[in-house]
Amino acid sequence: MRVPLSWLREYVDLPATETGRDVQAKLISAGLEVETVEHLGADLKGPLVVGQVLTIEELEGFKKPIRFCTVDVGQANGTGEPQEIVCGARNFAVGDKVVVVLPGATLPGGFSISARKTYGKTSHGMICSGDELGMGDDGSHGIIVLPPETEVGRDAIELLELVDEVLDIAVTANRGDCLSIRGVAREAAIAYGLPLRDPALIDVPGPNAYGYPVKIADPTGCDRFTARTVTGLSAEARSPIWLQRRLQKVGMRPISLAVDVTNYVMMELGQPLHAYDRGLVQGTIGVRRAEEGEKIVTLDGVERKLHAEDLVITDDRGPIGLAGVMGGANTEIADHDAAENGGDATSDVVIEAAHFDQVSIARTARRHKLSSEASRRFERGVDPQAAAAAAQRTVDLLVLLAGGTAEAGVTEISAPSAPHTISVPADHPDQVAGVTYGRETVVRRLQEVGCDVYGQDELIVTVPSWRPDLTDPNDLAEEVIRLEGYENLPSTLPRPSAGRGLTSRQRLHRRVGRALAGAGYVEALNYPFVSEQVFDQLGLDADDPARRVVKLVNPLSDEEPALRTTLLPGLLGALRRNDGRGSHDLALFETGLVFHPRDERRAAANLPVDRRPGDDDLAALNAALPDQPRHVAVVLTGALEQAGWWGKGRPADWADAVEAGRLVAREAGAELILRKGQYGPWHPGRCAELIVTVDGAERVVGHAGELHPRVLKALGLPARTCAMELDLDVVARAGNDTPQAPGISTFPVATQDVALVVDAYVPAAEVEAALRDGAGELLESIRLFDVYDNAEQLGEGRKSLAYALRFRAGDRTLTVDEASAARDAAVALAGERVGAVLRS
Repeated sequence: MRVPLSWLREYVDLPATETGRDVQAKLISAGLEVETVEHLGADLKGPLVVGQVLTIEELEGFKKPIRFCTVDVGQANGTGEPQEIVCGARNFAVGDKVVVVLPGATLPGGFSISARKTYGKTSHGMICSGDELGMGDDGSHGIIVLPPETEVGRDAIELLELVDEVLDIAVTANRGDCLSIRGVAREAAIAYGLPLRDPALIDVPGPNAYGYPVKIADPTGCDRFTARTVTGLSAEARSPIWLQRRLQKVGMRPISLAVDVTNYVMMELGQPLHAYDRGLVQGTIGVRRAEEGEKIVTLDGVERKLHAEDLVITDDRGPIGLAGVMGGANTEIADHDAAENGGDATSDVVIEAAHFDQVSIARTARRHKLSSEASRRFERGVDPQAAAAAAQRTVDLLVLLAGGTAEAGVTEISAPSAPHTISVPADHPDQVAGVTYGRETVVRRLQEVGCDVYGQDELIVTVPSWRPDLTDPNDLAEEVIRLEGYENLPSTLPRPSAGRGLTSRQRLHRRVGRALAGAGYVEALNYPFVSEQVFDQLGLDADDPARRVVKLVNPLSDEEPALRTTLLPGLLGALRRNDGRGSHDLALFETGLVFHPRDERRAAANLPVDRRPGDDDLAALNAALPDQPRHVAVVLTGALEQAGWWGKGRPADWADAVEAGRLVAREAGAELILRKGQYGPWHPGRCAELIVTVDGAERVVGHAGELHPRVLKALGLPARTCAMELDLDVVARAGNDTPQAPGISTFPVATQDVALVVDAYVPAAEVEAALRDGAGELLESIRLFDVYDNAEQLGEGRKSLAYALRFRAGDRTLTVDEASAARDAAVALAGERVGAVLRS
């Protein structure tokens, strides 16, 4: 919200010495986020005056049209003689009043003006456009043409209000009242302790039976509708300069008088309005839900197909406007430009000032991707009591500026409603802030906000109509605290209980991150939002549990409305973006929460703020949340080891993804079991199933390997991309994070190598398990160091697995016979279990 300081002073008598920076500091202290203060005309220096064009000579022989003009600037040039000026604009004629900058002046941007020879003539100054003066475009795309009654020689800096300060306020979603000069003025008045001249406090006639007919079919979507009629608008009437300048300063472009007046009142009071050409409205104005498939052409010229939940304004023909968002083209106001082009300018208008449901307007604006100044206000909350005053203010301005006549009829339809009241202990703000304010301060601050307050120890607070965000005692406490000053709250450091530090889950999370970073992976933090279409791209079965997602009611993006059940979409998206930017050798990891919906849905309770929530409170809250296990995942592609003078490089492959899983399990102190697997996005022949033993039972905690070519094509990923993902919480349950010191023996190790021939389909993990069990307690370690599958030597469908077995005893040196016996026992058991035979 852009707030000109000159407009703000109209409603609050701020000290004359207060600058925009001073007001910014006060409003920030009161809780408003004033981002910048723009100094309009800070580097502007006159003379800048009003002139009248006396003659225009068209200069020939140039690539573009050039005009040599003489302009009467009165005594501003010191001589009273006409000023000779060269100008290339075409939108003015002899007799027009224009803005002239004379030699010696400086325009915004440090552009100095002096007499100079150009196009064979000497130009003593310049005829100005709005852009050249820092005003922005006024719709003419050319020279500023002033009203005929403007006095020649008058100071244009004062006339056009070129010097001002504009506060740019980032209004939060709960403070819709501050999307108006009225709302910001109220905050400024409270901050300075000054009275407010409320522009909404005007005399408003009561409703009668002579107003324009209106029918509300959906009182839930529209609980208040005011209609007023103004006739006899002059076709020649234009928005005065002061009105245009105020709209330009708040960031709006002047259009026509009727439209400018409704926009001006909206910015002033915060109540969106709409003006209909009465001659184009057929019959009764209605408010209802759209019929599925109905269509409307909005003021931006786009035909829109309506949804059954859209709230629309109608007449006897059908929809004439999207309620609270944008009007329809079939009742658009026609201005004087239309009359000049052979059409009929609007002379009679119907003014609409209504109050619509916040959620309905927000959904309609988002559904049609049509955010407007009106919808921004309605979806944040508009004062329902301001509708009648806003309509009256619009009528008054149209009568004053356009010579119209206000009809006596007043239509006002409103649903019965009672003011919202809140019961709150007088010391509740003290309990929340940890500061003793006292009852008098609490009552005074709430009254300054606009609340009616009664009671002693227990206060009964009636919330003002312009603050729909005040719904419970904590909101009232926040109002007291912010007005008393957040900077006045004492800084108190929490005192943790002795001996408490990171939880075991947090320690494991950090260890895993450090270990993966040490292995060459780079951490990538991704948003936890996904689209449901990504599960099709990942090749998940229709009944896969990962497809059950938690959907957000108000997602950041309609394309990603669900919370993730796997880390892979975000990581693979990061890999794809980096690969597209020229980084082809990538190894990324992420540890984060995934979300699974519970079978039973529960509503979360509001936690207390005046005390620490108890265990029961936290348990009830957690029971209402989805399950949120922590996962860890890696993705890698390209070269894992770069080539150089030291030798050949090595591309990343499925074994590296598997090793990442082993690395995570080692950090958790868990034993990871590997088996051949087949799941979703992984290549069925290059996928390992990651298993741990929890409470005596094996559990699959993830998968690792190379991704399927179909998945790579669907997601636009490089060939041979590999990935690993596992459930870190389950791995932690299977492990023991107590540091284990390695056993050191003084006795030598005995190494025995065996090469076993097995069927090609037998997993190496099963062969290793058999060797480990058969070797007994003397086996210190086992390592697979070679795989050989020559069909001519081994036979069709056979492979050779070579293992290095290390034997050691803790109390003696092993003999060759003892080591050989342990090896033979291992080979024998492998033969029984998997049919392994020694390779000859």
